[in-house]
Amino acid sequence: MSILATLLLLVVVVLFHPFLEGAEQIAARNATVSKCSSRKRSAGELRGQICLKSCERNPLQCKHRQCLCDGACGLSCVLPDLRCPWPMAVDNAETRLAQGSNTFGNFMEVTCKPGFRMADGQKGSLSRCQGDKKWSFTAPCEDVSTPPSLCEPLPEIENGYHGDGPYRIGREVRYWCKFGYRLEGASTLLCQENQEWSQRVPICQPVRCPRPAPIAQGTVVTVDRFEYPVGTVIYYLCKREFYLDGPNRGVCLENGSWSQPPSCRARCPILARRSRVVYNGRKLWIDEIPEHQIHHGESITFFCRSQNKTCSFQAESQCFDGVLKLPPCYDEPTYLQYHLFPRRVVSEIPAC
Repeated sequence: MSILATLLLLVVVVLFHPFLEGAEQIAARNATVSKCSSRKRSAGELRGQICLKSCERNPLQCKHRQCLCDGACGLSCVLPDLRCPWPMAVDNAETRLAQGSNTFGNFMEVTCKPGFRMADGQKGSLSRCQGDKKWSFTAPCEDVSTPPSLCEPLPEIENGYHGDGPYRIGREVRYWCKFGYRLEGASTLLCQENQEWSQRVPICQPVRCPRPAPIAQGTVVTVDRFEYPVGTVIYYLCKREFYLDGPNRGVCLENGSWSQPPSCRARCPILARRSRVVYNGRKLWIDEIPEHQIHHGESITFFCRSQNKTCSFQAESQCFDGVLKLPPCYDEPTYLQYHLFPRRVVSEIPAC
């Protein structure tokens, strides 16, 4: 490379260095944003943000929107060309667009005026244009000449999170636990006038379910353990000839108990013998029904004789766990009536 070309290159670097530095900073910010954190329950709402529909990077999932990283909300269905309000007025601060635009994902610089600082002592901060068309929260700029009226920042807890600052006197801050954990201790702490918190910081303990209870006439299918984490799924099977009444699976719930188990219901014997009935839409002699039994939950229709005994009407009965009650109006024919006068059996006479 010639000396003249080298000199020209140095001039270009010197003239455009500030712009290159700004572009690098913006690129670094965008790189940080691109590492989208997993969507935490209520994490966005804790910061005053309205979280849009959750998504994964599936082009068909958001239709006219795009699956983009929306800060604390994680991946959400966002209109990429949406804009946040501009210009923005912030008390005791000056604002400017860091990237020259107020569209989604871009940043606004909030710089405190002379004599003012944010709660953490910083002169300024960045605010991001979110999917709910609002700028993300930045701590307010306070007069440095005013004595501090804040409590110490609350510590993070393992498997949990809490509301953001600033932690002014009189403010209550709430703690939450992640899915599968239970909060032990005070869920809400108050910043008192002595600038101390009202309670000790809580902890998040894992929730476990005990061994599932057995079910009568059935089997629980699961890995044998002393305790099970939240979300564990188990399965139920009934013995042969029994009907599973309820879901065939159970789940360990967040309160440490199992979801409602099913029951194994027995089949019902048909106590009548000498007449026809209606079963599954067909009029059958009881001997035509296999084993003279029906399943739990099924219904069968019997024939009853009218008061003047000249015609018949129908009365339905349902099987429940091995019990099938005969209708009070049903009158079982005698052995002689059934064999000598079959056409006079109640199920064979004309309907009323």
